Amino acid sequence: MVRHRPGVLIVEHRLGFIMANAGVDRSNVDPAAGAEPVLLLPRDPDASAASLRERLAAHFRKTLVRKSLGVIITDSWGRAWRRGTVGVALGAAGLPALMDMRGRPDLFGHELRATQTGFADEVASAASLLMGQSDEARPVILVRGLTWDVPDAPAAALLRAADEDLFR
Repeated sequence: MVRHRPGVLIVEHRLGFIMANAGVDRSNVDPAAGAEPVLLLPRDPDASAASLRERLAAHFRKTLVRKSLGVIITDSWGRAWRRGTVGVALGAAGLPALMDMRGRPDLFGHELRATQTGFADEVASAASLLMGQSDEARPVILVRGLTWDVPDAPAAALLRAADEDLFR
């Protein structure tokens, strides 16, 4: 338990996510599924993304080469210091979840010293705009035209190590 107040629990999930209600969600779950149906997070979101990537490649008869097919498993999250939910990447396969830009020059040649881009989170957030948050019924979004020049990395790479966390 990280924080709590009536109606809100902020917890550290066993996967390292700091999130509301331990990732347990009742929205968009058919009540006919049971007395109190809820959605839980995947046990291993990166492995789930990799498995889905392999199954999609087989279905579409696509050879899995770099940049041929990437999969991101997303969820809607609130943020501690901002209102509103945004899409974030829980799992990723076939693309870099985190892009370390440190050492590269900016537009004016200044060396970037701290910039690490949450590439999979940015894609998840853009897809979330199309997926919607309530009754849109769009669980999958196809994104084309993305480019990157760094190795693939799982979404687990997005988690900040405890010794780098200034708020715990």
